[in-house]
Amino acid sequence: MRLTDSREAVNMAFETLRANKLRSGLTVLGIVIGVATVITISSIISGLNNNVQNWVNSLGTNVLWVFHMPVIGVRPTVEQLARKKLTFDDVAAMRLLPHVVAADGGVRHVNPIFQAGVIGVKYGTKKAQGVLLQGDTAQVAEVDDVAMVEGRMFTQDEDERRANVVILGYDTAQTLFGKESALGKEVTIEGNLFTVIGVFDKRKQVFGGGRNQEDNMANFPIGTFMKLHPEDAVTGGVWVSVKYDDQKNRSLVEDEVRELLRRRRKVRVEAPDNFEVFSPDSLTRLWNQLTGGLAIFMVAVSSVGLMVGGVGVMNIMLVSVTERTKEIGVRKAIGATKRNILLQFTTEAITLCAIGGVIGILIGGIITLLIRLLISALPASMSGMWAMIGFTVSCVIGLVFGIYPAWKAANLDPIEALRYE
Repeated sequence: MRLTDSREAVNMAFETLRANKLRSGLTVLGIVIGVATVITISSIISGLNNNVQNWVNSLGTNVLWVFHMPVIGVRPTVEQLARKKLTFDDVAAMRLLPHVVAADGGVRHVNPIFQAGVIGVKYGTKKAQGVLLQGDTAQVAEVDDVAMVEGRMFTQDEDERRANVVILGYDTAQTLFGKESALGKEVTIEGNLFTVIGVFDKRKQVFGGGRNQEDNMANFPIGTFMKLHPEDAVTGGVWVSVKYDDQKNRSLVEDEVRELLRRRRKVRVEAPDNFEVFSPDSLTRLWNQLTGGLAIFMVAVSSVGLMVGGVGVMNIMLVSVTERTKEIGVRKAIGATKRNILLQFTTEAITLCAIGGVIGILIGGIITLLIRLLISALPASMSGMWAMIGFTVSCVIGLVFGIYPAWKAANLDPIEALRYE
């Protein structure tokens, strides 16, 4: 039977693989490992990217952050640490900008000795340890997209009269009240009684599993917070969150904020800013830089497996050509052309690698599923795009490393091939 099309070549390739199962399996082992590595690592990266994006979105839409020094992706210098802190007067000035909807100034208490469990919130005999204390202006409700389990945010009136009210984080409320409602209860914080007016829902986090420190907090009106720790606005500085009206005005709002602060902080024209303006995109860009390195590692590791697999395929195809020399002579004698032989052996190599690619994708998918089930801190989401890339690369490996054995088979002299024993 003359082999003149790719379908017959594929059928013969499968017959060859079935006749040499163990040898074929060992041959494609490198391909399987390389593709499975690509699928596994890309699935982890894809899952983490989705988590990061969801987390960034939870921080608020159309928001800019302003602080006196950089806190994302770099280590502050001595000069940056010594900069003048932002103030609540700066926050009030930003609220007057044309496209600004709201601006919040937040201050967080940092224990000077960084000792966990020093700050506690008590209710009766129960106590939540290591609670973060934070103060915000009433406009925080307009700036941050924070969900609440129950209750409400504090009002401008409560802020101005420094009312003893507090909003608890999800974990803090669970520790103190369990399934019981926290609304209206009085808790003790640093020797003072505060009425609970709300409970935040759980905050999103990049890595699943474990407790999120942001869920163990007590949030006060800034006026109330200043009664407890007035020094934090001076030592730590005010973190400013600015919400603007439309995404298309982002650059305009950022320029207006920079111009306003440079004027208020008396920055000379030729001098750089002595403050920093961030956006959620800053976090996304930082994360992409980190995962870029992981992607390079993935390519490097998988390339080793694929190259080893490619060499194995070339070796097995050369052996196959030697074993089937007489068959090739017979086929040439009855009219098979060089093109027919070249197509047959090239197709066999590609089919061999394609099967290895499919097995690698299946193994990568199984590993991804196990990661999702067993390691909650490492979310994994299999990417169809990377599965297609893995399969395509495995086929290309078959083509590249199978072309020489196919060329060698196609150029055998038919008379010498028929004499081969």
